[in-house]
Amino acid sequence: MVGYTSNKEDVQKRLKRIEGQIRGLQRMVDEDTYCIDVLTQVSAATKALQSVALQLLGDHLSHCVQGALAEGGTAAEDKLKEAQAAIERLVRS
Repeated sequence: MVGYTSNKEDVQKRLKRIEGQIRGLQRMVDEDTYCIDVLTQVSAATKALQSVALQLLGDHLSHCVQGALAEGGTAAEDKLKEAQAAIERLVRS
């Protein structure tokens, strides 16, 4: 079972909302909407994706990493390294 299983419906709803935002951005470009207005919506979509990423990361830490830590051994070390790499990717983006 993955960490977001209990929140799967919420994650799906948020992703569908973001999908709608992206379609709206495509329409804005098709309609030659003012650049700043398009950029504002790009920023909103980016923040929405970051919010989903943080939720998934939190679920991963509280479920997958916590479970691996309880087991101990190399599985715990591997999960911690994996989480650290994910955090680094999020910070860089």
